[in-house]
Formats: sequence, structure tokens, C-alpha cells
Amino acid sequence: MNKAKFFKKAFLTFFLWLFFVPQSLAWHDETHAAISKAAGYKKWFNSAGADMIKLKAGEIEYFNHFVNNPPETVITEKMVFEMVKRYNKILDAGHLYGAIIASLRDYFQYIEKGKYGEYHLAFCAHYIGDLSQPLHNTMRNKFNEKYHVKIDNTVNDEVLENIPNIKIYPISLESEHDLAKEIARIANISTKKGYQLERENRLLTKDEAYEQISHSASLFKAVLKYIEKQVGQKK
Repeated sequence: MNKAKFFKKAFLTFFLWLFFVPQSLAWHDETHAAISKAAGYKKWFNSAGADMIKLKAGEIEYFNHFVNNPPETVITEKMVFEMVKRYNKILDAGHLYGAIIASLRDYFQYIEKGKYGEYHLAFCAHYIGDLSQPLHNTMRNKFNEKYHVKIDNTVNDEVLENIPNIKIYPISLESEHDLAKEIARIANISTKKGYQLERENRLLTKDEAYEQISHSASLFKAVLKYIEKQVGQKK
């Protein structure tokens, strides 16, 4: 095969892969909105936007929403930071954890320049919500494909009317390193839960869903407090 035919075939393969790769959501809109609302985010209604943008941004946005962790993976702070540079890039195993930090950095950069940074913060809110969906932390296998959408929808139809079921617990953030540690902690919880569901071949229960999204809401509330401290120090 000559080089021209090789590159033509390679391009076609890449294009077909890009076009047909599954578009996972990670919780549906109301669940994302409820997580942000429980955290006290004034613009909680923007939190589903990162899924909307995938319709036009495609794979550039898609890989920000998950990490394909093999079984027994232990997520570390170092792994989180290694994913930051892959934000808005394609063709890897996903980089959700780094997307949280990268989008928060974008938010700070915007407000430092006097620009409107809320959309970057809404992306951050969405990614933190994705963090607690167990199947966004496990391999995209047959089990994941079969149950993913059903798990997304576990409490979606009721969650905005049941905000008190989302339990906020204290998290203290003083630096990006603290944030990376908390991301890793919740990612490990979610990964473990995802593979538990796979072993038991079952869906997430409503109680488990509220427990999971409580991790996201607690972390996002801590991020909002961290932002208040950082912005206050720069005034």
C-alpha cells in the first residue's frame, strides 16, 4: 500500500470512529441542575450546558466528561493534574478529572481580565456532577452500554423536588492541590461503585444515586467557597 492510500485509509478510519463514538451524558439535565442548586450556585440552571455543547463541539467536548478507569484503578492527585493539559482534546481514555481544574482555571482567567466567566464555572459545575456518576469512571464495556442511560435517569424525574435528599458535607479547599485530592477521593468512590454495579449486574438504587450526587454537590459547594476566598484576596 502506498503512502497516499495509507493516509486516506487512516483518515477514513479516524472519521468513522469520530462519527460513531457513543455520546454519553452522565446524569440528565435535572440531576445536574439539582446538584448545583443544592450547592448554592446562583446560576444552577446553566449546569446542563456542557452536554448541550456536545451537539456542536462534538468530540472536543466529549472526552471532558469521563475517564475509562480499568478495574482496581486507584486515582491519585498526580493523575488528576496529568489530565489538566488534555482538556478539550480528543483521542485518549477521557480526562474528566483534569477538566474540573482546567475549567476552573479558565473561570479565574476570565474574571481577572474583567470578562464574564460564568460559563466556564458552569462547565466546572457540570464536570463535578459527572464525577459522581459511577459509569463515567469505568470502562465503556457491554455493561456500561446497557445500563448507562438508565443510571443517568435514576432520580432525574424527582430530584429537583427533593433537594433535601442531597446531603452536603464539609469540604475545605485552600489550593488546587486540595481540589485535586478531593477529585481523586470522589473518583475512587465512584469507580468502586461502578464496578460493584457491574459485578452485581444491576442498576443504581435511588438511595445510592442521592449518595453519589451528594459527593458532587458537596465538592461544588466547596469550590464556590474557594472562589469567594480567592476573589476576595485579589480585591
